[in-house]
Amino acid sequence: MIPATVTVDVTRALAEDVGDGDVTAQLIPASRLAEARVITRGDIVLAGEAWFEAVFAQLDPHIQIHWHHNDGDRVSPDGLICSLEGNARNLLTGERTALNFLQLLSSTATQTRRYVDAVANTQALILDTRKTLPGLRQAQKYAVRCGGGQNHRMGLFDAVLIKENHIAAAGSLATAVAAAREQQPQLMIEVEVENLEQLDEALTTSANSVLLDNFHTSALRAAVERRNQSDRRDLKLEASGNVDLTTVASIAATGVDYISVGNLTKNVDAADLSMRFLGT
Repeated sequence: MIPATVTVDVTRALAEDVGDGDVTAQLIPASRLAEARVITRGDIVLAGEAWFEAVFAQLDPHIQIHWHHNDGDRVSPDGLICSLEGNARNLLTGERTALNFLQLLSSTATQTRRYVDAVANTQALILDTRKTLPGLRQAQKYAVRCGGGQNHRMGLFDAVLIKENHIAAAGSLATAVAAAREQQPQLMIEVEVENLEQLDEALTTSANSVLLDNFHTSALRAAVERRNQSDRRDLKLEASGNVDLTTVASIAATGVDYISVGNLTKNVDAADLSMRFLGT
């Protein structure tokens, strides 16, 4: 989590929602104080405290928030997440934007924890992807970590991922990896392969990781065996494609190091949270 990113996300979201003023909140007397509670109606893994807090800090720094759980905690149905007190108008104005962040990020964290739990008895680690909501990548990748997953590359700038079209344009897999190592010696280099023959070629390169694209479990096991019997036992193997909660355990059992899951961030089923006002 980068504080500057939180500020930018929240500023943009408030501008989108509040515009030049909350006309409905003006119905409430300006001096009215209120207390509120945020609860969850379902089982969740909490994520997004910083974004929630930033919404109210930008609207009214005098609003007080008391957290009953921290990011990464499991919260049961009807569990109390936080209590708020302060100016009623500002609490009402910030309610939807603050909940939007908390619902989205808790959803990502909760989904991630399901996958992490599913592979708990294996060595495989769950990775996210770049399939995030536009403008909220840092936020969702933070939520993945709250759920026990790990981040893949943040974007196109911080790691090299050589895919089919890159290989075709370069002339060969080995040529593409060599060029990447020469141009970006400090970055992690991963190369995507579509069959075991391409894996054999990748094992002769300086790549740090190999993405096994849409391999069946039998092919994944064979890939792990070939890697383990080679001189590149340090090479990490990442399974990708056709991964869901019904398949992830069997994929992890093949011995791969990583499993990347687009569903962590692209299929959003928002956590069911509610802010309830207690009175004035």
